[in-house]
Amino acid sequence: MRNVFFLILLLCTSCKYYSFTGASIPEGAETVQVNFFVNDAANEIGSVFEPGLDRDFTNAIQEMLLNQTNLKLSSVNGHLIYEGEIVEYRISPMTATANETAAQNRLSMAVNVRYFNTLNADDDFEKRFSFFYDYDALLQIQAVQADAHEVLFERITQDIFNESLAKW
Repeated sequence: MRNVFFLILLLCTSCKYYSFTGASIPEGAETVQVNFFVNDAANEIGSVFEPGLDRDFTNAIQEMLLNQTNLKLSSVNGHLIYEGEIVEYRISPMTATANETAAQNRLSMAVNVRYFNTLNADDDFEKRFSFFYDYDALLQIQAVQADAHEVLFERITQDIFNESLAKW
């Protein structure tokens, strides 16, 4: 009985810094700050500027952090800080037909992220994260854009989460 009590106590106290989503929240961290991710994709050759992409991606990171951790969102002086730029947003033909036209297109997105842990600078990093979404070339991007963004945001934000808090 004593061992069971000790095990329950250990689990309850350790969950403060580890969640069932795989997050390993740094000790003492209670707030997270997500600065606006500026859309600089148009500065990359071959990339296009997509209006609202910066807002939507910033919101996606905030939602992911709030859903997968017990951290509170802060607009200033967060214990953990995420910031960066969208550096690529491009559509490229991927496969060709016998008539030398595209059969499939790929929407690629890349984000440069800076992560700061104000409680432990050893965890800080700057890294590029990217992913892609393939779709039928007969479709216009507007027809698949909502689904594409959902896939891109999910994968990129999860990769950012894994790098910063899951330590995978």
